[in-house]
Amino acid sequence: MMRLLVAGIFLLACGVLPLRAQMAATIPIDAWNAYMKAFVDESGRVVDTANGGISHSEGQGYGMLLAFLAGDRSNFERIWSFTRTELLIRDDGLAAWRWDPNSKPHVTDVNAASDGDLLIAYALARAGRSWGFQPYIDSAQKIARAIGRKLVVRDGGRLILLPGATGFSSKDRPDGPILNLSYWIFETFPVMKQLAPETDWDGVSQSGIELLRIAQLGPARLPPDWISAPANAPVTVADGFPPVFGYNSLRISLYLLRAGIADAELQESFRRSWLAENGGTPAVVDIPSGRVVTRLTEPGYRMLGAVLACALAATPIPDDLRRFELTLYYPSTLFLLSWALVAEKYPRCL
Repeated sequence: MMRLLVAGIFLLACGVLPLRAQMAATIPIDAWNAYMKAFVDESGRVVDTANGGISHSEGQGYGMLLAFLAGDRSNFERIWSFTRTELLIRDDGLAAWRWDPNSKPHVTDVNAASDGDLLIAYALARAGRSWGFQPYIDSAQKIARAIGRKLVVRDGGRLILLPGATGFSSKDRPDGPILNLSYWIFETFPVMKQLAPETDWDGVSQSGIELLRIAQLGPARLPPDWISAPANAPVTVADGFPPVFGYNSLRISLYLLRAGIADAELQESFRRSWLAENGGTPAVVDIPSGRVVTRLTEPGYRMLGAVLACALAATPIPDDLRRFELTLYYPSTLFLLSWALVAEKYPRCL
């Protein structure tokens, strides 16, 4: 049973509100309500406020997972309804990844994004089982099977998770496959294994761990956001992509912790970069030089370092991070996912 959050204060945009324990929930309802007011419109569309107000399958999946973690069944259904009707328009069972309110038609890129599909299926499966609602589980199974058919492929001797249905494989690019290791959302794979056992999800997880060990590049030994990982050749930064450890890869540490993968070696580059060198503040880092490009001081980003320090050394979460301060969609999302992890697995740090 999930541990309940019983103390603290969340600073919201409208003022200071007390946390209230939520039965079987690890995100305080007041924080979730503030997030929803800022980033979820009446239709159930999760709005990326730093990216021109678009929506994407990743954001819909995050919204559904956060709604579940907050125990908010009605708004889970609202977000799922938009996702189902507006994004699940492909004929292969995957979601189109990009929806723009200022374009007609609204879907401006019908390609899939594997992280979004994983998050949507995972949230549906967890909600369906927790709330005893079989249609959610049925929908999760359809998406999980589609991911296995279209996005999990064997390249050489390695089982990989493609970022999208087209444009990334070794057939699509001479330097392919092109991979994004932050799309390996490790906590989802045991659930995908139950939903779609015909796919080797254990192999997918193992390949992700292997690639994380290999892709520690540059002086900082950090994984680039986008890598070229051809069979029988070294892993390198992918051509045509910024050569940085950036906004994608910084969530890898959190994903490992949320999956219960307590591997100090895998976390070492994050620990060194965030805790030993930058005072707990993650940064965008140039891979070739190891130079810090941008320090990420928003609470949602600093919370990643705080959670890592908590997991590795039982370091208490700093007082200023025991409050939820609305910023932009992405760091606010990471903050709530981090808080849910601490409330469930590391309450000693609160």
